Amino acid sequence: MLSVIPNPVRVALPVIGTEDFFPVRRVYCVGRNYGAHAREMGSDPDREPPFFFMKPADALQVVPTGETVAHPYPPGTSNYHFEVEMVAALGTGGRDIPVDQALAHVYGYAVGLDMTRRDLQDEAKRLSRPWDLGKAADASGPIGPLHPASAIGHPDRGAITLHVDGRLRQSGDLSEMIWSVSEQVALLSTFFTLQPGDLIFTGTPSGVGPVARGETMRAAIDGLGDIALRVA
Repeated sequence: MLSVIPNPVRVALPVIGTEDFFPVRRVYCVGRNYGAHAREMGSDPDREPPFFFMKPADALQVVPTGETVAHPYPPGTSNYHFEVEMVAALGTGGRDIPVDQALAHVYGYAVGLDMTRRDLQDEAKRLSRPWDLGKAADASGPIGPLHPASAIGHPDRGAITLHVDGRLRQSGDLSEMIWSVSEQVALLSTFFTLQPGDLIFTGTPSGVGPVARGETMRAAIDGLGDIALRVA
């Protein structure tokens, strides 16, 4: 049996220290998971439970280590924002995963960006519509290589930063997450049967803001290196 159209390419992430690749299935993102960011977005982190949205897997943009890659400014927006995040990649899945067993399902971690057409997201919020146009633009998920947890452990503290043209714009620490990686995995597994290849963008610290054509973003997390993108 032949496909009637060419088979879509499956996104795969390089794995640091190997020649292997990690094929991506789904991309989940948690919203407002750092207290200061929740407050800058007009929410109260002490009262809001976690919530999730999704990006299509083919919205990822793989960024090799040590390279500055071109990142397309998407159509339909005049307010395109950066959000640096740690990404957790699942090596095994399941349903109703207990919190104390959740990290055993994580294969590794990477530096990522949740790029957002903020004006479209704000309009969707105002009209109580889905966030897809704001969050799911082509290439809206830049991501670096995966670092296996078997080599680095499970990061729960360390600086997470983003610079634009050398100027610090976001700065936080992984320890400031409201909901830990293990809690995110456990909660997601009550709504979905998680599978190997799923990614979780785990939230961004405060300082999100617009980026313009011609500017260069550099996102970094202690122990995970950095990724660099010049907005085309």
